[in-house]
Amino acid sequence: MMDHYHQSNPHSANSCPLTPLTYLERASLVYGECTSIVYNNSITYTWSDTHSRCLKLSSSISSLGIQRGHVVSVLAPNIPPMYELQFAVPMAGAVLNNINTRLDARTISVILQHAESKLVFVDFYLRSLVLEAIDLFPSNLKAPILILIEDEDEIEIEIEFESESESSPSTWRKRIDHHGFHDTYEGLVKKGSIGNYLEWIRPKSEWDPMTLNYTSGTTASPKGVLHSHRALFMATFNSLADWPLPKQPVYLWTLPMFHSNGWSYTWTMAAVGGVNICLRKFDAGIIYESINNHNVTHMCGAPVVLNMLANSSVAQPLKNPVHFFTGGAPPPATVVLRAESLGFVVSHGYGLTEVGCVVVSCAWKPKWNSLPASERARLKARQGVRVLGLTEVDVVDPATGVSVKRDGSTMGEIVLRGGSIMMGYLKDSEGTAKCLKGDGWLYTGDVGVMHPDGYLEIKDRSKDIIISGGENVSSVEVESVLYTNSAVNEAAVVARPDEYWGETPCAFISLKEKFVKNKKSPNEKEIIEFCRTRLPHYMVPKTVVFMDELPKSATGKIQKTCLRDIAKNMGRRLTAASRL
Repeated sequence: MMDHYHQSNPHSANSCPLTPLTYLERASLVYGECTSIVYNNSITYTWSDTHSRCLKLSSSISSLGIQRGHVVSVLAPNIPPMYELQFAVPMAGAVLNNINTRLDARTISVILQHAESKLVFVDFYLRSLVLEAIDLFPSNLKAPILILIEDEDEIEIEIEFESESESSPSTWRKRIDHHGFHDTYEGLVKKGSIGNYLEWIRPKSEWDPMTLNYTSGTTASPKGVLHSHRALFMATFNSLADWPLPKQPVYLWTLPMFHSNGWSYTWTMAAVGGVNICLRKFDAGIIYESINNHNVTHMCGAPVVLNMLANSSVAQPLKNPVHFFTGGAPPPATVVLRAESLGFVVSHGYGLTEVGCVVVSCAWKPKWNSLPASERARLKARQGVRVLGLTEVDVVDPATGVSVKRDGSTMGEIVLRGGSIMMGYLKDSEGTAKCLKGDGWLYTGDVGVMHPDGYLEIKDRSKDIIISGGENVSSVEVESVLYTNSAVNEAAVVARPDEYWGETPCAFISLKEKFVKNKKSPNEKEIIEFCRTRLPHYMVPKTVVFMDELPKSATGKIQKTCLRDIAKNMGRRLTAASRL
């Protein structure tokens, strides 16, 4: 009997392609009259509105000649059109390509050419940047169709600002048309048709590509990560199962949607009928104001955002708890403690563009609640264990592929396998083979340790490990100590070339405003002595550089590449005696 079933072919009733796009249709049925999107004081949509607008938009995208598998790019901040496009583009059968809004024109041009984008949606603030990128195309390459995303409140401000040279909105419109924009975003929504609500272009296979996200915005050969409908369906289920997301949460968009599609929470919010609070731009004051005005319950962001909220001069205790999910480098324990004292409930996870979402999380145990605050913060900073949808996570010797000891100190490369892993890098079979090796693992390039209890802890990116006199120095560990200094606002540690040791730790620091104003800022010697009493001597920074603000990427991560260049340009040090 069982052999008979094993030999049967899949039926259309039990093999429908998995895709997170189906969440939107369900949201319109279950949460149709409930709020889906809030933006400024001018826009509030329901899930029924969002569903119909996405259907219309996908219809218009198809009418422009966009076919199944074509790439459609988007450059926009966290505004309502950006959220809608996460559904509308793949609902037209196209592959969605969100582009980092802080890239320069040259890099954007490289990405558009590499992706062979047929259509580009552009926020009006970024129109000059994109037009410059298009101008860099070779003369024999056809430019993509450009659609302008307008913002009535913002346009009125800009028209007023430019009133001396351009006297009316009609002049403004002519200038946009002259620059080659085919239509406006709202124009496409109005022209689109809904028809039968089931008639959007569904994937033929769940392995069809759905998104294309570029991991690098600084090289001439950026890596385009392709994710399938199936992988993103799995990614959203991981998010739903692992983070305490109730039905109809109020989610504040401080994490850029262009960053791995907002860690897949763009689609997850539809699954739970959440309220998406959209922000064009933000600072600590705007975030606290939004939390209070909208009764925000959940938000995500890089550790730097958590640090900004914890140490801002406008920081204030929250009226109600706000769950904050952070990823990337582990947040320093002092930052976690400060944030939680204000009412944030901090969770930490690990993911990368190649996996589409957070795939390892701290998986908090109730018994840890009785531990001292500092110990709780230390445990919370560990990335933890795999989420339910990930098959396996391990730390291995990259040369042999053999698992390292689970002793919390032996470092190796973090490897993953599971349903949300990428399909590969677009047009880069060599890069894909280096990452997705024949032994069945995704090699992340991240360095970590495995604790005896099976919990993973990230130590560094492989490129960020500092090798000083043969000893491996984890920049993350040194940074964690620096953050315990009450004067330190931000800290990043990179390698500086050294004649004797090969490399030594170089710390870049920004100080809290109150210490600068009161002229009580520590100097380089005091910072070094502070670390010397808390770290092995080989890990103590030999150079300390003070900056007003550390350079950051569009996703809020400190740009260590820039800092490494600065440290390298300082020249080599002669520090034979400095380790004694």
